[in-house]
Amino acid sequence: MNVADLKFAVVGAGIGGLAAAIALRMLGAQVVVLEQAPELTEVGAGLQISANGMTVLRALGVVKESPEQAQISHGTVLRDYKDGRFISLIPQPLAGPTYYYHRADLIDLLLKRAYKEDVEIRLKTKVQNINESSGPVEIRLPNSQPLRVDCLIAADGGRSEIRATLNDQERPRFTNQVAWRATIPWDRNLSSPKAHLTMGPGRHIVTYPLRDQSLLNIVAVEERSDWREEGWRLKGDPDELRARFSDFGGNVREVLQKVQETYLWALFLRPVAGSWQNGRVALLGDSAHPTLPFMAQGACLALEDAWVLARSFERTTLAESLEKYEHARSARARRVVDVASANARNFHLSGPMRLAAQILLKAVGPRMGRRYDWIYDYDATA
Repeated sequence: MNVADLKFAVVGAGIGGLAAAIALRMLGAQVVVLEQAPELTEVGAGLQISANGMTVLRALGVVKESPEQAQISHGTVLRDYKDGRFISLIPQPLAGPTYYYHRADLIDLLLKRAYKEDVEIRLKTKVQNINESSGPVEIRLPNSQPLRVDCLIAADGGRSEIRATLNDQERPRFTNQVAWRATIPWDRNLSSPKAHLTMGPGRHIVTYPLRDQSLLNIVAVEERSDWREEGWRLKGDPDELRARFSDFGGNVREVLQKVQETYLWALFLRPVAGSWQNGRVALLGDSAHPTLPFMAQGACLALEDAWVLARSFERTTLAESLEKYEHARSARARRVVDVASANARNFHLSGPMRLAAQILLKAVGPRMGRRYDWIYDYDATA
């Protein structure tokens, strides 16, 4: 099978969807990206791309050796919530530096590369239905003739509607955690080039710089049970944010005082998909393996998926290629998701457990990162 003879539709113009479209076009395939949003914008949010994700971005030609619009990490400082007391420093992974991106900047870089590769991108295009019972996949779109493709890639996020065509209907599980997100102007008196993880009972706050240290990204996570709405762009009240973290001291208190706009992200979770593909339709990124943000690997896993998916189409049939992709990705994705879920507990310890963990982190913190070498030194392009 020659991948250049195939036509693909990628549903979702996020990081994973755009990366998959670029990777497939680099092999000569015809690709159209279908995105229901009227424009590709991101409410102020940062993300981390570790070495395993940067390897894919470089292979796709999205970034150079010294990435554009990225803030290099200098490690992560661990602090206690009461007074900001220093606990330990987690250095950069041996595999290579992590970079901090404003999500909008990374999407913009991916878009530029996609257009350079002549990827067709259709905005305001919501998939209404798909029929893949025989022959080409038929995609029904509003106010348009059906689109027929050889293969459909669902990169439409953790609430993917296409996932249900491959798996039973699943009720999302609320993890009893809510993340507050915000950015504020950089203040050298309050921040440093390092990321800071401030941990307290049932809550933690992560801060790190963006855009050449012109912005400070803030993610504040709290455990709570009074939540019913799934979503990640819900407007929040900065005063409520400050009230809920009012016992956090040190620089964190002053940082939160500067927040003027914040958004809420209720952390719902679905299991890693039991079926990733059926020979015509395949899941990618969060549609296949939603993950909590406590290893900062959601975007990196999607980038890995994109590269491996495209390369799976070399010298095999369509069905064999998708089966090869699922086999190559499912076990690793499941393992990373499990680690992120465990960290949700580790960040929120209380009482004697919290003090014992801090003593351990102080003693072995500089070596703690080595336990995750298997995540960061993975090279999907090898």
